[in-house]
Amino acid sequence: MPRTKPKPRPPPPASRDGTARQWAPGRLPEEFPLHALVDEEGRLAQGAAVPVPDAELVALYRWMVLERQLDERMITLQRQGRIGFYVGSIGEEATVFGSAAAMAPQDWIFPSYREHGAAFLRGLPLEAFMCGLLGNAGDPGRGRQMPCHESWAPGRFVSISSPVATQLPQAVGVAWAARIRGDDVVPLVYFGDGSTSAHDFHTGLNFAAVQRLGVVFACRNNGWAISVPRERQTASETIAQKAIAYGMRGERVDGNDLLAVLDATRRARARAAAGEGPTLLEFVTYRLEGHSTSDDPRAYRPAEVVEPWKKKDPILRLRRLLQRRGLLDEAAAAALLEEVRVEIQAALRQAEAKPAKPPVESLFEDVYAVPMRQQVEQLAELREAMAADPRVANPRHVDGA
Repeated sequence: MPRTKPKPRPPPPASRDGTARQWAPGRLPEEFPLHALVDEEGRLAQGAAVPVPDAELVALYRWMVLERQLDERMITLQRQGRIGFYVGSIGEEATVFGSAAAMAPQDWIFPSYREHGAAFLRGLPLEAFMCGLLGNAGDPGRGRQMPCHESWAPGRFVSISSPVATQLPQAVGVAWAARIRGDDVVPLVYFGDGSTSAHDFHTGLNFAAVQRLGVVFACRNNGWAISVPRERQTASETIAQKAIAYGMRGERVDGNDLLAVLDATRRARARAAAGEGPTLLEFVTYRLEGHSTSDDPRAYRPAEVVEPWKKKDPILRLRRLLQRRGLLDEAAAAALLEEVRVEIQAALRQAEAKPAKPPVESLFEDVYAVPMRQQVEQLAELREAMAADPRVANPRHVDGA
């Protein structure tokens, strides 16, 4: 077949006043400048104020360091075969801790893949998290989820789900329920840039905007939807500008600037609580490692494109800010690093000391508040069958069967 000529590029979209907007490739729409409070050298922007007390700022730095060390340690465990799978947040820690810290304790959090840190802020113990990776008797999820799919009901941290974007309409449902009940609850829902191409993204944002529901939509734009770069899965110059089509507020934020993330999320939460509707926040960051331990980014991403982002490391930026403010010196930073490493190792020892499997009774738990008669009978039948099965009494026979 003869090759057809490519169609001419359509004219640039019109701005709100009807005039054509000249968008060159790579140029950002003027409505969505990158919100930042701290530069890469740790200098506070002129006229900017630190939105949290010094003690909380140091505590958030410690959480970010702990998360980085945890990710590196768990990736090593996966390579050793001690856990089956892991998803980390190396390079994206500020997007998680800055946003989660800006929410109220009663707010629900709907995570994506990389928000383990938000669960820790809400009280999930390190040991319990590691038990979830191992799927053993200490796992709060009873071994029913794959690793890195934790949930934490006491902290209103909903279970991570593998299908992308399904959490968006769920968060919107919580916001709708909060309005009906008259509760001061604003859900925070995380998702990646790839999720903006999923139908649940449209469903969630459209319904929230039409009903003016208080939701904080937090997109971690880390540049990659596994191996697909952002520009290959959306033609929008930014993620934040998608808010215009839905009739909600959108804001573009330096995702490696903890203070900017915290500030933007806090303002979005305040608008939601005041009845001003949802906000779409685009946290611009970068995924320094693979999508997960099942992914090798060297197959699709040259190393030279990653190097500039290493200089934008959110932990390094925050450490420089703390040093400039006299809140952290080299000795204190080294001591803190060693402290979190010891904490992680202690939690790992405790987790690996747990029995390898959850008790059989857990099969029937967390289904109904009061077990049904049929469940009680099924449990009794299971116990009777196990007592009569020689493979249960002799695990070696089970392995060799």
